[in-house]
Amino acid sequence: MMSLVERDEALASLEGLLANAVMGKGRVALVSGTVATGKSELLHRFAEQALELGALPVTATGSRVERDLPLGVLRQLIQDSPLVAEERERAMALLEEGARTVTSSGSEAEPLDQVDAQIVHALCTLLLELSERYPLMIVVDDVQHADRASLLCLSYLSRRVRFARIVAVFSHSDHGWSSETFFQTELLRQPHCRRIQLAPLSRAGVMSLVAERVGRETAERFADGWYAVSGGNPLLAGALVDDYEDSVRTAGGEAPAELVVGDRYGQAVLSCLHRGEPQMLQVARGLAILGGPDSLARLLGVGPASVIRSLHFLTVAGLLALGRFRHEAARTAVLAEVGAGEWADLHRRAAELAHESGASTTTVADHLLQAGRADAPWGVSVLEDAARNALREGRVESAVAYLRLAWRECADEQRRMKITTMLVRAEWRINPAAPAGHLAELAEGMQRGHLRGSDAVVLARALLWHGRFEDARDVLEHLNESGGAMDPETVTELVIARPWLRSTHPPFLAHLQRAAGGRDRAAVVSVTANRRLDTALALADVLARGPRAEVLDAVERILRGCRLDEMSMDTVESALLALTYAGRPDRAAPWCDLFSAEASSLHAPSRQARLAAIRAEIAIRQGDMPGAEQHARAALEIIPLSSWGVAAGGPLSSLILALTAMGKYDAVHEHLDQPVPEAMFQTRYGLHYLHARGRYSLATGHAALALRDFRLCGELMGRWDLDVPGLVAWRTDVAESCLSLGRPEQARQLVEEQIRRCGPETPRVHGIAMRLLAATGEVRHRPMLLRQAVELLQAAGDGYEMARALFDLVKAYQELGEYRRAAMIAGRAQAMAQVCQAGPLSRALSKDGDGDGDGAGMRVATELAAVLSDAERRVAVLAAAGYTNREIAGKLYITISTVEQHLTRTYRKLNITRRADLPSSLEFGSPVTA
Repeated sequence: MMSLVERDEALASLEGLLANAVMGKGRVALVSGTVATGKSELLHRFAEQALELGALPVTATGSRVERDLPLGVLRQLIQDSPLVAEERERAMALLEEGARTVTSSGSEAEPLDQVDAQIVHALCTLLLELSERYPLMIVVDDVQHADRASLLCLSYLSRRVRFARIVAVFSHSDHGWSSETFFQTELLRQPHCRRIQLAPLSRAGVMSLVAERVGRETAERFADGWYAVSGGNPLLAGALVDDYEDSVRTAGGEAPAELVVGDRYGQAVLSCLHRGEPQMLQVARGLAILGGPDSLARLLGVGPASVIRSLHFLTVAGLLALGRFRHEAARTAVLAEVGAGEWADLHRRAAELAHESGASTTTVADHLLQAGRADAPWGVSVLEDAARNALREGRVESAVAYLRLAWRECADEQRRMKITTMLVRAEWRINPAAPAGHLAELAEGMQRGHLRGSDAVVLARALLWHGRFEDARDVLEHLNESGGAMDPETVTELVIARPWLRSTHPPFLAHLQRAAGGRDRAAVVSVTANRRLDTALALADVLARGPRAEVLDAVERILRGCRLDEMSMDTVESALLALTYAGRPDRAAPWCDLFSAEASSLHAPSRQARLAAIRAEIAIRQGDMPGAEQHARAALEIIPLSSWGVAAGGPLSSLILALTAMGKYDAVHEHLDQPVPEAMFQTRYGLHYLHARGRYSLATGHAALALRDFRLCGELMGRWDLDVPGLVAWRTDVAESCLSLGRPEQARQLVEEQIRRCGPETPRVHGIAMRLLAATGEVRHRPMLLRQAVELLQAAGDGYEMARALFDLVKAYQELGEYRRAAMIAGRAQAMAQVCQAGPLSRALSKDGDGDGDGAGMRVATELAAVLSDAERRVAVLAAAGYTNREIAGKLYITISTVEQHLTRTYRKLNITRRADLPSSLEFGSPVTA
């Protein structure tokens, strides 16, 4: 008779059997269940209750390591029995004689021939006679590990307890029996034997188990998770509670919000496996390697039936569900115990099986990676293909790992060069400095003729990044020697490289033109390559001819279809810089933020850093100095300065400009002390660095040093034919230096030249030039020029330069004695300076405002606001804050025409002519400021 029950029900059944035994109706129970289902705990609790139920417990435990110890389990029972001295002495003698008999008979003997029948009878009679004095509870845990002689004696005893005051309880694991099935057969054929099979705990059973430790409320909160992960296994459920309690202690008493599966659970999983048969552990390890049951038998080299049986027991034990571990922590714990040699062998075999079954190259490559070798004929090809897939999917670290193994295993030198080139591209996406170690190998391979075509172009670009211009020239000379034998991919790379070099490494362009010959964009056939070429041409066009609307519109159309795949970073970077240098940072910023978020999700640090550097440039042109500092610092934190190569001038110059504007001169000095590559000054990045260093020198009173940097910047821009205002407005910088050195006429000539070069698409530089033009003229003409500068800079969206123009306007009005106007504008300038965190400018405005400054501005604003109607005040406040008429109309839900009428009346009442003169201290609120 068999029943499938939980522990509490099983305990009640055993108590009933004991009650019968006390009355002289002996009983036998065979308790079974898979590993760690609570059999031992059940027998322990049963033995503890023996005295309360009127019986004497006599216990023993089988052990795998004691299987060859003759009569070992029976010896435990005799030693645990309350025999008198004479009985104990007799029993020990019988055990010794029986052990000698078993040893001399040999292990191949049949069970009934191993022990003399008289010895078996005598030993069992001792226990039967003892039961006449005390009702006995004989308990043997893990009986499947008992030695054969003890099993023979226990079988003999079980047949004779039917009319004795004995209950005999034996526990065994379902998967534990080997050849000793005679014991089960002998017991189960007895009418007084009952078989009890323990079932895993139900959800309610898990709840009951854990509620004793953590309380009913917590048990109910996590019951579903604990039940799902433990599979009803009491040991695993208890371990999950241990993990929960550890988490609470670690968090200082705060309960976790989610299910915690930690080390205790992993240890419990291993405990379950080690309690079972070795076959179960072997199958669990194979399953952990493969992740699923497919091909498991072939991996382990065992029969399918054996694997199916072990999977069944692992599932019943609560470790598996649908052929997989219930939680990744279980798989992790199993893998942690696999030795290095076994690990490599299993993964190598798994890779072979996966390849034979047509699994994805990623699956095969992952196993090869774990095995640490790819010596199969197909191994290197699989790793290359898996790397290409990983790069397309944004799994750059995986691609690098595949390629490094392929590089190590590849014996063909020319193919190895191709793999190295792929590796350089992949590592570049993580850290541009990482591929530097491969450059010498690639250069050597090129000398031997093993590196050709587009791979040579990749090498040249890497060398240029690290400032190794001579080596890059050598690469192009080798391309020259190939002449018309270039493959289409190489031609494509060369055609795209021309405008890129034109914008980034102008001195190097002549060498590439000789290598590329007369080839044009007709050689570029793929969509991705065409996009790269179009944006590179757009950037080159902006830097050579200035902004053109049709070019910028085309750039944005390309950005709409871009994603940060393997080859598109150049496309995105060129497009964003084209918009930025064309004076449209407002259009570039949202795109840059979008691609930065994508780079972050793809875990591509190099791209994140390059985009952060561009975002810092954009912020500088918007007057957002705190934002520029934040983005520049992020770029230099993601990739250290030493890894930026010649491109270090990008983020570093933005950081210096921002810190200078904010008055953080000590921090600037630290950054300027860091060495930069000399080769940087032969690139576009060097222009930015010279400009930033000059701005710092000018701000700290070293106008002569600033003048030298600005003039060198201008000379290089002219030499490289990049002299456009949107890149670096060096003429206005030189003019400002001349003003500091007392050379106003020279400054005026430079400013006028800059203004002639400005068009409607460059309001920012035009506004800066107008501010400096005012400084070169008579005081009485300055307000008009400065108001124009403010309007231009407001249209450009540069708050910092607008604050500087407003500051100059304040000074002009003060010099003219128009203190009321000066005070009104000072408030607006102060507000702008504070937004930009321009410390020196804010302090200068505060100093000027000590007499007739900001406080006077507030008083004037209060007096003037009193003469405005409610509607006029609302419009004036928004206009003073910089909103356009259309934006004001949208905010106040009125027409644009109404806005214009209100402003016209406001100008007349306040005796001003343009919105730049509106007092910024006007506010909504009380009747006065309404």
